[in-house]
Amino acid sequence: MAERPTATKKQGSRTVGREDARTPPLRPGHYEPADYAAVVVRSAREAGVSPLLVMTVLHNEAYKPHHPLLERLWQWWKPGASFGLANMHRATFERVRRTHGLPGRWQDLRDDPAFAVRAAALHLKDLDRSLPERHVRRYTRDELLALGYNTGERNMRAFARGVPPGPMARSYLRRFRAHRERAAEALADGGGPRGTVTG
Repeated sequence: MAERPTATKKQGSRTVGREDARTPPLRPGHYEPADYAAVVVRSAREAGVSPLLVMTVLHNEAYKPHHPLLERLWQWWKPGASFGLANMHRATFERVRRTHGLPGRWQDLRDDPAFAVRAAALHLKDLDRSLPERHVRRYTRDELLALGYNTGERNMRAFARGVPPGPMARSYLRRFRAHRERAAEALADGGGPRGTVTG
């Protein structure tokens, strides 16, 4: 049976599948990271990181609405706000863009969910490269990478050496651990939580 061709649309210099660029719902309470499982699996595999790590980060970052209109309003209220499903700040995105030659702009994270997930997966890959192989046993590698996503590379490396995280980082880690099972369930139909970076 022949596969149906995927409808595509142009966004800047990228062509993305229409199902990949599905806009999150306008009502904040109706956003569900599991809707992007296929995009997470594809982006994580491209980056060489664990889809479970990426999906759990998306669950952690689901605390605010991700509809483009609401994100524009959010930025008007808070100019330094992060954009996209994975809440990436501009300075972080610019590093990822330069390192990996990404097309597009920081603002595209707001309007293109697939692009936002891809950028997040590549950022986690970069964090993984900078994380020492040996680290304190109280954290898994994925937990340290999630902390790095939340607090930055320098802090992640300090936590890996045993420096205790502050209250906000501890809260992020608690939520990350709590979301793992839900994230795994979200991936069950999207290829499963496999990848080269493991917890």
